[in-house]
Amino acid sequence: MSLLRRWDELGWPMALARLLLGGWFVRLGLLKVADPVQFLKLLRQYDVVSDASPLLLTTLAALLPWLEIWCGLLLVLGVWVRGVALTMLVMLTTFTLLVAHHGAELAQQRGVPFCGVSFDCGCGTGEVNVCGKVLENSVLWLLALAALLSRSRSWCLARPAVTASR
Repeated sequence: MSLLRRWDELGWPMALARLLLGGWFVRLGLLKVADPVQFLKLLRQYDVVSDASPLLLTTLAALLPWLEIWCGLLLVLGVWVRGVALTMLVMLTTFTLLVAHHGAELAQQRGVPFCGVSFDCGCGTGEVNVCGKVLENSVLWLLALAALLSRSRSWCLARPAVTASR
């Protein structure tokens, strides 16, 4: 029997995974909301949106933290678990690739090893080591994948409708 299937049968491990992942997203979203100007400045360092489009960059900086908070709350409550988990997977994949890419650029510029790079990634927690952040995001990514694949709805506010069998 697979680990995920055992977790599904027990119920509480998936509920704990949802609480950890959802709580983490709420926390980081709230940290960004607390200082939106700083978050906007940190987003600019990734050069994802050109400086020719300040409205798009500002909109992204304004909406992204609230999307993180909303997704985190829904996951904690157990509402739309699979859709929220998929959204978190997309966000975590994007964030991790951006952090790794920016970390590699800084390592090359500074002439230091990749894991020797620290910078404020815009995550809300201040300056972080790039390897530590990639590892952290990888663990969160695995939790989101487990939530996506899990069939367990123990301790969920919204459970899938049960269809009557003939």
